[in-house]
Amino acid sequence: MTTRSEPTTRSEPEQDRPGPELDAIMSERRRLTALAYRLLGSLAEAEDAVQETYTRWYAMSRQQQDAIEVPGAWLTTVAGRICLNLLRSARARRETYVGDWIPEPLPERTEWIGGRPDGATADPAERVTLDESLSLAFLVVLESMTPAERVAFILHDVFRHPFAEVAEIVGRSPAACRQLASSARRRVRASRPSATPAAQHAGVVRAFKRAWEAKDIDALIRLVDPDAVAVADGGGLAVTFPRPIEGGEQIARAWIELARRTPDDMTFVERTVNGQPGLVARQGGAVVTVFAFQVAGDRIQRIWVVRNPEKLRHWTTD
Repeated sequence: MTTRSEPTTRSEPEQDRPGPELDAIMSERRRLTALAYRLLGSLAEAEDAVQETYTRWYAMSRQQQDAIEVPGAWLTTVAGRICLNLLRSARARRETYVGDWIPEPLPERTEWIGGRPDGATADPAERVTLDESLSLAFLVVLESMTPAERVAFILHDVFRHPFAEVAEIVGRSPAACRQLASSARRRVRASRPSATPAAQHAGVVRAFKRAWEAKDIDALIRLVDPDAVAVADGGGLAVTFPRPIEGGEQIARAWIELARRTPDDMTFVERTVNGQPGLVARQGGAVVTVFAFQVAGDRIQRIWVVRNPEKLRHWTTD
């Protein structure tokens, strides 16, 4: 990462002013993790990026720390640049990934949802909510963006940072960052399904679970959109279907086959996945599969199946 000047430093810090308090610095961790997760799609990588950010902070002398007028802004700039570099290298890494790569699913824990800076303004017509930005469907759309588009969009449209600050992180002009966010916004709008109330979404997932457990293929076909797609991520570490399954009937037949092969000690329970109703499979006291759904109306449009154990480490105490 380059070491361009940070936007919030004093040229002549007051020597007698106390340095930033530890509590104030560490209180930024939750917000930085929330930001980094949305930028990277991996909580493990997000935690590493935030840790590296703090390592760079504490590598500075006290005088250098005192020269930073707004430590939170400095931490955000550094974390954003680290994530941008990770996104650039991730594209090459994922070319060698076994099977499809799906963002890491998260159980329902509020500390991973928050993070909007206080006092920020937003145009509701242009922005997405933090809850929406946590959904797996949203994170999958982010994977189609360039690293610069993703960073500009998340920082501005989700976390409400002005383009002048985004420019410091991305290394482009504010006008260029505005164009990046606009391009990303079009991708999101094109892929955003019609709004489905949470209760209706949960009802569709519950009906899917019951039909699956009953091996009722006709009920499954009625619940899955004819153009639906199911994608699985085993990462080469867990058995799953190797290619996306396209078509409602094909998905229904595949899930009936899964039901026939399900071990007797495996159970399925309804759980919140990235803020939305989903399912998890438990076996031997551990979560071995997470299912996330995109629902429009009374039908399922997308199913994401995550079996890579490295992406389920936050579900082991589920």
